[in-house]
Amino acid sequence: MIGTYGLLTLTVLLFLIFSLALPDTFPTLDNISSILSNQSIPAMLALGAMIPIVTGRFDLSVGYGLGLAHVLTMQLIVNNGWPWPTACLVVIVGGGIVGVFNGLLVEFAQIDSFIATLGTGSVLYAVTGWITDGARIVPGPNGLPPAFTDLYDSKFLGLPVPAFYVLGLAVLLWLLLERLPLGRYLYVIGSNARAADLVGIPTRRYGIYAFAGSGLVVGVAGVLLAAQQQIGNPSVGMDYLLPAFVGALLGSTAIKPGRANAAGTVVAVAILAIGLAGIQQLGAEFWATSLFNGGTLLLAVGLAGYSARRRLRAGATATRTSLSESPAASVQTSVTAAQDAPPPPSTTD
Repeated sequence: MIGTYGLLTLTVLLFLIFSLALPDTFPTLDNISSILSNQSIPAMLALGAMIPIVTGRFDLSVGYGLGLAHVLTMQLIVNNGWPWPTACLVVIVGGGIVGVFNGLLVEFAQIDSFIATLGTGSVLYAVTGWITDGARIVPGPNGLPPAFTDLYDSKFLGLPVPAFYVLGLAVLLWLLLERLPLGRYLYVIGSNARAADLVGIPTRRYGIYAFAGSGLVVGVAGVLLAAQQQIGNPSVGMDYLLPAFVGALLGSTAIKPGRANAAGTVVAVAILAIGLAGIQQLGAEFWATSLFNGGTLLLAVGLAGYSARRRLRAGATATRTSLSESPAASVQTSVTAAQDAPPPPSTTD
């Protein structure tokens, strides 16, 4: 219970602590709406980064991809005059294509996922600089289409719409990973790729699926970032890389300890959002955010590794116990069945 719901309990306690310390500003609807709005894009990126982690891979290009996606969205709408729905669709599909390319590098070229996605990320950053020429993309006097900015600025049931995007994505990933064969295959690959091959799971194909899913989520997050900032900033993407991995790795210590999961990632993002909002309102220095994210990342990696090792030890112990008890139980069952069986019918010539 502690391993499963400990992080969720800590989130509630942290919210209560900051509410008591800052009763006039923290537990207000405006502050909650601000937290939900500001953390929606990091939450989406954390959910996207979580998908390859399920298979034991890492996609370090998500931050660079986010920067390119939001810059490309602004470029197509502002400078090229594309209708915003078409521009958004092209950017999202492009994110999926980048994810497929990452998957091909990792699964078929057999390049380590750290190296492959870091190299891809550098290329994406170069493309971002080439598109913007190192300058910001600023809309004209008429601004951006209101329907496009409403993707981020509007509200539903009194709460920011981006929060519902995150909720919908989390539910979708929960269904895919926990209730469908696709998710079971991805978890098997992440636990033991060799065993997955032996039972007939096409590990390479599903590895590409995982990176493609990550790329699609990054594309959606880039569109929302463009609607939020309403300018194209070529250097903004890297600010989201560390929080995304902190959320994804810390999330693997909650709800389903020892493995990456959507619900745990949402809880991890929530505790990060509450912690950052609380220390900022308490007057922390500007460098406190980086310190908080870095320290939490180290803690998340350590806890995730411990949870995974504990889960493996528990599985090995259960297997040894089963193997040691099964023969005796089988013999006893056979003896009991023989003793209880009726005698064979007699035959006469």
